[in-house]
Amino acid sequence: MTDSIPYGVRLASAWSWRLLLIGGVVAVVIFLIIQLRLIVIPVLVAVLLGALLVPFSAFLQRHGWPKWLSVTAAMLSALAVVGGLLTLGITQIVRGADELAAQSLVAWDEFRVWLLEGPLHITEQQLNDFVDQIITSVQQDSGILVSGALSLGSSLGHFLAGMLLALFATLFILIDGRGIWNWIVGIFPRRARAAVDGAGTAGWATLQNFVKVQILVATIDAIGIGLGAFLLGVPLAVPIAILVFLGSFIPIVGAVVTGALAVFVALVYNGWVIALIMLGIVLLVQQVEGHVLQPLIMGTAVKVHPLGVVVAVATGSLLAGIPGALFAVPVAAVVNVMIVYVSRGSWKDEAPPPATRARSPLWSTVPQKPGFQRGE
Repeated sequence: MTDSIPYGVRLASAWSWRLLLIGGVVAVVIFLIIQLRLIVIPVLVAVLLGALLVPFSAFLQRHGWPKWLSVTAAMLSALAVVGGLLTLGITQIVRGADELAAQSLVAWDEFRVWLLEGPLHITEQQLNDFVDQIITSVQQDSGILVSGALSLGSSLGHFLAGMLLALFATLFILIDGRGIWNWIVGIFPRRARAAVDGAGTAGWATLQNFVKVQILVATIDAIGIGLGAFLLGVPLAVPIAILVFLGSFIPIVGAVVTGALAVFVALVYNGWVIALIMLGIVLLVQQVEGHVLQPLIMGTAVKVHPLGVVVAVATGSLLAGIPGALFAVPVAAVVNVMIVYVSRGSWKDEAPPPATRARSPLWSTVPQKPGFQRGE
């Protein structure tokens, strides 16, 4: 009976049920991640922070620092940098908030005059009716605003809990990353441990490269746009640079939002001519990032094609919004490197590490190869 079925049909059916099984497993994993996002997102943030701080802590230990002191220094350095940037940016924004509001009213009055006297020939009554419609819509949706405020309060609580979880997870990665990795490798069968260990090492090296390169790219973006705003005399140049730096960690979305903010501030304070010049600077910096920095630096570090980056960001945004866009590229890069390592088969010649002595990419002070952090 089987011989009567063409070979092509049998081959297609064999591939089909395997692909359906793989797709079902991936769908279940994605569903669980979305349902547990309040836990998964802080843990992923901790892994990214660990990829940045573990080499720093290991560097201090290689230079004679005690383990507890190097871990403390790494954590405090990260908190100081992030807290300092946020404090500086928020302070500058608060100081200029009143002036920004006043300038926004002036800009609105000028825009209103242009609408009334410009080529559109909008009448005073039409403009007033349009404003009244907006006010009426806001009043009718006041219930939505109240529920949104309650949701914001709940989200703030989730954010604080997630931040504490991320800090604790980062601390444990710094303190006992070797034990965490040994436990993960020990879950798998002994025959698979060499593959899991080697793939994890390659993925961890790629993640470290991604974090370092992303910080470099974000710094270049912030300096370019912030310096352009400063030279043009645009106020709030420092907060704009800080927001550009932080927004650069969210591919595509962060660059668009922070660039639009810089152009808006220039329009409100300096007029449409300076705003157009500011727009040109933002586009220039983003083009340099997209066509020079990303292909040459980021592409080499994460080994993912630019089209793959765009598809990953779009998919992550569709599934999980801003967090999905933030983690899409590092997850895609790590998964890509791990799959390539396993498919290459070089791990077959290596002795599988025992569960209690697995090599740990999460905690190591002695690099075995350039770009790799491997345990003893």
